[in-house]
Amino acid sequence: MKTACILLAEGFEEVEAITPADYLRRAGIDVTIAGITGKRVRGCHGIIIETDSGQEALDKDYDAILIPGGMPGARNLAENALVRGLIIRHYKKGKIIAAICASPAVVLHAACNLLEGKKFTGYPGTEDQIKVGHFFPERVVVDGNIITSQGPGTAGEFAISIISLLEGPQKANEVAQHTLLK
Repeated sequence: MKTACILLAEGFEEVEAITPADYLRRAGIDVTIAGITGKRVRGCHGIIIETDSGQEALDKDYDAILIPGGMPGARNLAENALVRGLIIRHYKKGKIIAAICASPAVVLHAACNLLEGKKFTGYPGTEDQIKVGHFFPERVVVDGNIITSQGPGTAGEFAISIISLLEGPQKANEVAQHTLLK
């Protein structure tokens, strides 16, 4: 069974965390929602999520790491050395690194330096922070093992792209149909 870890910090964007968690679980992927400061994490719109795990989840290996945006959530993830280590370790192993909204700029680029020479997208306007990559104004952009997406309204497509890489296009299409994305 494929595995994924969704990283949550105080101020995360709720839709960008919960939609991928739901869709990936529908695809049969073992998803761990990890709160980097504990098992109860408040999103940027005041919704409190009870996570599956605390910071101990950062010591494990996964097939995919998912990084929601939201502010100050993305900044809180970027400032955590264990989060940066997890992301870079998985990137070097060729595992999927998926970031949405502000996180491509704040986490993947500014904190982890992973977008040099890469195609990416992100929340409109954040592309100005990334001079070393190749911005595409698409809803989801895949470049090798990096998946980036624009924001809350693209969370479903973001999740489907991750499923496609982990479980194949047929499973991704099945989940997209069942969730009425197609």
